[in-house]
Amino acid sequence: METLDEKDIRASFVNCSKSETKRINLPKPLADQPWADLDFLGWRDPGAPDRGYIVVEHGGRLVGVTLRAPQGVHRSFTKTTVCSFCVTAHPGTGVCLLAAPRAGAAGRQGNTVGAYMCADLACSLYVRGKKETGLGARYEEDLSLEAKVARTMGNLASFVDRVLGS
Repeated sequence: METLDEKDIRASFVNCSKSETKRINLPKPLADQPWADLDFLGWRDPGAPDRGYIVVEHGGRLVGVTLRAPQGVHRSFTKTTVCSFCVTAHPGTGVCLLAAPRAGAAGRQGNTVGAYMCADLACSLYVRGKKETGLGARYEEDLSLEAKVARTMGNLASFVDRVLGS
């Protein structure tokens, strides 16, 4: 992913209001992000740990999606320890259910799309072996790095399509 600036990131969000985008805590500093290793930018808000954000190239444009951990869902009841995007296994609470309001009228009516994903939204780094989960090793796969990245991005694209209502 190419380096993004604050203006482009804030303008990309599709499932929240313009006033909400102004209040999003962006990862600091943006210049220090490992851009060469990122297929998408994902981060959790340290000031509001139930919130997360993803910004990705989708359909020829930059798309930002706000995420939230559902209230009342206790982390110990997570149904899986494997991220549905990058298929990385995590110990304990390394995977969590995050829900995104759908874009447009559906989202304003309260409709959401959820997925189990890496709790820190660092799928790109796990796929490349730049970040470890604490399990010591990934699943043994015969896929190339390019195939793993393509699978991750395909899974993420399906999620973003559902958020957009496509």
